[in-house]
Amino acid sequence: MTVTKHGAHGAGTEPVDVQDPRLSRFDIVREGARRDDIEIVTYESQFEGTNSKAEKRVVRNIALLFVISGLAATAFVVFYIVWPWEFKLGHAINDYYTPVLGISLGISLLALGFAILAWAKKLLPHEVSIQDRHNSPSSDDDRLIAGQTLAYVADELGVQRRPLLKGAIALGMAPLGVAAAAPLIGGLIQNPHKDDEPMMYRTGFDPVPNHGKPVRLTREDGTPIRPEDVSVGGQITVFPGVPGGATNHYADSPTLLIHLRADDAEKARTAADSDAVNKGAMWGNYVAYSKICTHAGCPASLYEQQTNRLLCPCHQSQFIITDNARPIFGPASRRLPALPLDVDAEGFFVAASDYREAIGPDFWERP
Repeated sequence: MTVTKHGAHGAGTEPVDVQDPRLSRFDIVREGARRDDIEIVTYESQFEGTNSKAEKRVVRNIALLFVISGLAATAFVVFYIVWPWEFKLGHAINDYYTPVLGISLGISLLALGFAILAWAKKLLPHEVSIQDRHNSPSSDDDRLIAGQTLAYVADELGVQRRPLLKGAIALGMAPLGVAAAAPLIGGLIQNPHKDDEPMMYRTGFDPVPNHGKPVRLTREDGTPIRPEDVSVGGQITVFPGVPGGATNHYADSPTLLIHLRADDAEKARTAADSDAVNKGAMWGNYVAYSKICTHAGCPASLYEQQTNRLLCPCHQSQFIITDNARPIFGPASRRLPALPLDVDAEGFFVAASDYREAIGPDFWERP
């Protein structure tokens, strides 16, 4: 046990030459404290001697926390790989994908945090120091002292002489590192371009799964929408009229249908028809744009009728509806994709085709 009492290492002690090879590492640390006008009031080990029973018990407990952290991180990686994640209607094991990831990663981080806290509170020596402020530049001796101080602190951590902790850290931290990298690497495992028509190009308005029939625009309860259901200057959120069209299975499909005023519609039609992608996308004075913001995927649904601006509340991106939903403010740099509109024989809105551009904050998938 090392015990240093008031004044023993403070400014009142005699200076020493830190280049003297006979000095121990702690002697250099003590000299550094003196030169920095630091008074070490108390510095003492928490155990009677090294490798005592009490110290070994604390080391075992900390090692156990590191191992728990590692096991939980390993579970996170396993769950991330094998647990079914794709959305299914009704109650399914897929519903627990996100919770099991959160719980396993939370346990790992919590165990790691407790391990670090226990190490600092239970293993490191107790120290109380007082230092005066000074702003003078550091000399070569000061830099040497700083380096030796860091090395001394590393020695005091006792990793080298505690192989159990060293192994536990490796077991705990390595899986946690893999867990941190898993979402980044996992996103690269599946090639989104491997199919002739990448899945990210398709939404619930794709007519192919609907037996080739154009998909109707519906309310959240599934009822179809006629043009007269939307007043001039009004807007309504619509979903694909297919089973589960308003569920998370088609989370990329919510669309804002807007009934523009006549003069605004003329501007919008001129802008749309002059664009190769949006040409012919409007029906009458109606236009429809994806609600998924092209910046971070938030729902852009705050429509300001007087200015024809659509605002995303997350990061304040604004899109001008009368100019192909071009971003005019905020972090979004890509316009909102337009949904081509038509009306079927029964007078209900349908999607003339699926979206012609990728939905959301995508850029490499643009056709």
